[in-house]
Amino acid sequence: MKSWRMAALVSSCAIALALAGLATLRAADEPQAKAWIESKSGSTVTGNAVFTELATGGTNVQVHIEHAPPGTHGLHIHEKGDCSDPEGKNAGGHFNPSNMPHAGPKEMKRHAGDLGNIEIRPDGSGDLTIKSDMLTVKPGPNSVVGRAIVFHEKADDLTTQPTGNAGGRLGCGVIK
Repeated sequence: MKSWRMAALVSSCAIALALAGLATLRAADEPQAKAWIESKSGSTVTGNAVFTELATGGTNVQVHIEHAPPGTHGLHIHEKGDCSDPEGKNAGGHFNPSNMPHAGPKEMKRHAGDLGNIEIRPDGSGDLTIKSDMLTVKPGPNSVVGRAIVFHEKADDLTTQPTGNAGGRLGCGVIK
């Protein structure tokens, strides 16, 4: 290979590595909070959630659930970071700092904690990634830190007030 081609290839690789390093550095600067979801109400549900406040605005929410009944289940941020009750009731109601009606995550008027539904596969696992313009990780009125994420028994119908008729709490995790 000619030396100028080799130099161009090495230079291109160095630039790509430098850009990848900057992207990693930027991601490390974005505030994160995490929750470990534990079984409630006699279920076997477990999982985790990661909240990343993006430098470009909004918060990315990634949830992974395991050992859950297959089908559609409601997923919400609840107002209190207390999952000590066997049925998860200490987590309180949906996180709603703006006093809005319950709705789906794409509606303008909704609870900040309305994440909608997560689809659980036949093997009992499911994943949800959603970006919210109403949640933050940094301190403030819309911060998820010190709240709970709750995995519900049934699908959220996205309309029934104030809970979406999602049923019992099968999983709960404190967001730290």
